[in-house]
Amino acid sequence: RTYSGTETEGQLLNSFVQYFGDSLGKKIKRMPLIEETVLPGDSLLTLPVVIIGNGPSGICLSYLLSGYRPYLSPEAIHPNPILHTKLEEARHLSIVDQDLEYLSEGLEGRSSNPVAVLFDTLLHPDADFGYDYPPVLHWKLEQHNYIPHIVLGKGPPGGAWHSMEGSMLTISFGDWMELPGLSFKEWAASKRRNIKSDRVMPEEIACYYKHYVKVMGLQKNFRDNVYITSVSRLYREKDDEGRSHQNEDISMEHLEMEDGQKSLIKRNWEIRGYQRATDGSHVPFCLFAENVALATGTFDSPGRLQVEGEDFPFVLHSMSDFGAAISKGKLRGKADPVLIVGAGLTAADAVLCAYNNNIPVVHVFRRRVTDTSLIFKQLPKKLYPEYHKVYHMMCTQSHAVDSNQHSAYTSFPEHNVLSFKPEMKCVLQSASGLKKILKFSVALVLIGSHPNLFFLKDQGHSIGHHSNQPITCKGNPIEIDPYTYECTKEANLFALGPLVGDNFVRFLKGGALGIARCLAIRQKKKHELIESGDGGGDGVP
Repeated sequence: RTYSGTETEGQLLNSFVQYFGDSLGKKIKRMPLIEETVLPGDSLLTLPVVIIGNGPSGICLSYLLSGYRPYLSPEAIHPNPILHTKLEEARHLSIVDQDLEYLSEGLEGRSSNPVAVLFDTLLHPDADFGYDYPPVLHWKLEQHNYIPHIVLGKGPPGGAWHSMEGSMLTISFGDWMELPGLSFKEWAASKRRNIKSDRVMPEEIACYYKHYVKVMGLQKNFRDNVYITSVSRLYREKDDEGRSHQNEDISMEHLEMEDGQKSLIKRNWEIRGYQRATDGSHVPFCLFAENVALATGTFDSPGRLQVEGEDFPFVLHSMSDFGAAISKGKLRGKADPVLIVGAGLTAADAVLCAYNNNIPVVHVFRRRVTDTSLIFKQLPKKLYPEYHKVYHMMCTQSHAVDSNQHSAYTSFPEHNVLSFKPEMKCVLQSASGLKKILKFSVALVLIGSHPNLFFLKDQGHSIGHHSNQPITCKGNPIEIDPYTYECTKEANLFALGPLVGDNFVRFLKGGALGIARCLAIRQKKKHELIESGDGGGDGVP
């Protein structure tokens, strides 16, 4: 439905809650989403915020939008004296209500986003120096700060963590994977889970995230089994408040027309998709939002080599497929080795998995083993012995050193895959141009993954740092305002987590803080306009 300027904040929220209650109670508890048959001209519900993605990024943002606010704890003293002095200046205010640019000034950390570094040092002071200081924050639930929102995800809360290989340990410590307000160690102890080390299995983290949504009372905002097919802008004529027009297929130059003609202004977002029902059927929906937050992560599309033969069924692109092949006994008794392509941690996991199952490995990667950018160079040996075991093999069991390619492991540094052949052979090329043909039982290409933003116009290529190029976590993240996380090239579109370069859970929480502050400020301004009688129109401009 649309809201008139005469409605008060309370009436607006009450009607919103009533809609949720009526729709969820009577319509077999489906999402409060509009059926596909409803036309744009009809009276529709417009949500203040829609969050796409229900992993830790989406969960943390929902937590803050639900009214939870962080304050400096009375007894807390931050080890950074300059930051502590700043925090003391406004101790009575929550961090959400303070100047994030001022607080984050001068801080350094392992994220390029200043608010991410700020929030991390408040939750894990001096963590990078090996200290285990408690957070300097405590949390309060302030119901009046609740901003209505909905979180849409393909699976249960926790996102990609539910589909990760369960036999491997996380890179980050368990404490670094936790979300605000619920200690991972205390949760694990309450569940009588035997956490043997600071690093934990992905299934433990997935279970923690799912429980977090429940214990924090966020379930009403979450909808599972939801697949987004399009997110687009609606436009309307400036002089026509009540009639909406076509979506963003209208070119930008038409927004400023010649004198005498009506001009179009951006309205709200239209989100279309479907929800998969328990019987497997697809229930289409269409909803509208003033703001959209992208929290999809980067695990949607595995990286590909783009070479001949990569689509053969014996060329795999995920650890789960590899694990399934092992569990089904498909590789048992095979004389030919597994071919693993990649030099990251997932490739190392695959090497360990094969090694532990007595499957010989041929390991191919483009970089030199002395390359300082290899992830193994950044991991302390004492904390990550298994990865340094792989790195040691990469260095010492090269094909140039060990000519016996029937050993348990052989590495091919500085080699590229040119093609895969139908007879399960692979053509490699060295840095010097020398070609080599290897036979294998199965190939596993693990060279990273990329977000799949197909539901955005031009697949989101226009909102990255480098226009007209695919969005990637490292090379081309979404370009955002560093303090609000709003896309610099598209108003009312926000992004956080890996989409903006923050791969680690430690740092994606800063994105939720920046977005929550931005939306809280706008919501306050909107309510002030409504109270003054000037609050008509389509929502947050």
